[in-house]
Amino acid sequence: MALEKLGENLYLYPGSPSTMIKTGEKTVIIDPGNGSKRHKELRRELRKIGLEINYMLATHAHADHIAIAPKLDKPLFIHRYEFSIAETPLNRELLTFGSKAPKGFLVYQFPNEVRVHAVFDWSDELFGLRTLELPGHSPGMTGFLDEENAVLYAGDSFFGERVIESVGLPYLIEPNLFKESIKRLMNYTEEGVLLIPSHGRRVKGEKALNLLEFNLKRVEAGESRILELLKTPRSASELSYFLAKSFDAKITPQTLALNQVPIRAIIADLYNRDLIEPVIEEDLKWKAKP
Repeated sequence: MALEKLGENLYLYPGSPSTMIKTGEKTVIIDPGNGSKRHKELRRELRKIGLEINYMLATHAHADHIAIAPKLDKPLFIHRYEFSIAETPLNRELLTFGSKAPKGFLVYQFPNEVRVHAVFDWSDELFGLRTLELPGHSPGMTGFLDEENAVLYAGDSFFGERVIESVGLPYLIEPNLFKESIKRLMNYTEEGVLLIPSHGRRVKGEKALNLLEFNLKRVEAGESRILELLKTPRSASELSYFLAKSFDAKITPQTLALNQVPIRAIIADLYNRDLIEPVIEEDLKWKAKP
């Protein structure tokens, strides 16, 4: 893979996640990513254009976005809500899996600590980029807007269609915040901004609006189907299985386990809206209210 030029002093290195690169007085990479060779690949591609990495930014602290940060050994900046998640392997597992995960169970499980050198807030200006508030997937999920080039690296605030179709639900920890972030992204799309998800193809204009709408509708469909499924009392694990089947998603132990995170988030919201109630049937289950 090679660098793709997005605009003046702006590049993208493909992958899952992709890595955006802003050059200028300093060279900054956004979401360095993961993989045994990725740190070497990034350095190699930048050297081809006569540059070295000076700083790293992260949209959030999930392992697949920051795993190679220690190998690059450059200062890392992250939102203050993500600081403890990035620096503590256990916190990363708690956020991703809901508890300590079985060894080797998660695809992006890794034991090493990631040192954060600085934290930022939303709306801060960093290296010619503006930080945007896009939570829902993660507490401090951040987008990076290059206003000069009208490009927004949106991290995991939305996903490509193939990613969602393979798992069933977008991974989120707060459905309403996720939906609000999608609507915020729609506003940027209407202004002609190119959107880049970490996992999926970059999109603009009508394609971007359609993809954002797909993300939004899938969350809403998940909420609706969970409520329908809860006409019969079910546990979160049972919901994960039946929901995956209803979306024709891949049914694997990892998919079913990870999908329980957004399902529990949706359950909490439905309970807060007084639409469901807990019941005990040899296990904690939930059922829709009449």
